[in-house]
Amino acid sequence: MMMQRLTLGAAALAVTLVMTPDGVRASDDDPVVAIVNGTKVHKSMLIDAQQLLPQQYQQIPLMQIYPALVDTVIDMKLSAADARKKQLHETEDFKVLMSRIEDQMLQRSVLQAEMDNALTEEAIKMRYDAMISDVGSSTEVHARHILVKTEDEAKAIIKNLHDGADFEATAKEKSTGPSGPNGGDLGFFGKGQMVPEFEKVAFALEKGKITDTPVKTQFGWHIIKVDDRRKSEPPSFDSIKQKLRTEISQEAGAKYMSGLRKEAKIERFDLDGKPLPN
Repeated sequence: MMMQRLTLGAAALAVTLVMTPDGVRASDDDPVVAIVNGTKVHKSMLIDAQQLLPQQYQQIPLMQIYPALVDTVIDMKLSAADARKKQLHETEDFKVLMSRIEDQMLQRSVLQAEMDNALTEEAIKMRYDAMISDVGSSTEVHARHILVKTEDEAKAIIKNLHDGADFEATAKEKSTGPSGPNGGDLGFFGKGQMVPEFEKVAFALEKGKITDTPVKTQFGWHIIKVDDRRKSEPPSFDSIKQKLRTEISQEAGAKYMSGLRKEAKIERFDLDGKPLPN
């Protein structure tokens, strides 16, 4: 089954092997894994080819899919050689296809170059410093809540709490929210993690205080208690580095394409070939 699925990725493997000519990376660390009618297939080709397979196969150790991957490459080499004998590479359809593949590979190459240029250690560190600067000035609150369906019920609960009823016990008994069995405990959260109406009240409350009036949200009526407050702890550089790299890469690619579009003259047409307004 795995071999059949890998064979479906032959087109992707073909692209990879076009980009990795025979012998380019041949060395003691890059042994020959097959010879097909005199043409060598190196281990590096399999490594590159695996990276173009569906995500689930990229995570599998190479040795586990090695036989199927080698067979796929062998089949590709054999069928490509036969196609050349039949001069299919000289047909107009093939030339159009190769032109499209060339455009795709050139786009991939130039975008990768632009992203690599933007991915300096200095840029990543600057992004991290800016992020922790924002996080360092923010606060998190540790809150509990009791969620009920009506305002009158919420008002009655608030009165009982101010008269001395225990908040956690009341939440376990009365709250309809998923946190009810845990005494209404929501843990620590920062701004932007709760619905605005709830967040506004929670962050305005002092430690140990309970709302004097019910808070209405799309979920119902809330009674909120703040157990604690603390400054947000920023993530470590190593834990967030890959996320920052992804952000910088995506921004660099988008900026590059935006620049090209601004300099280009682009005309658009509908499916009937009629010009569309710019």
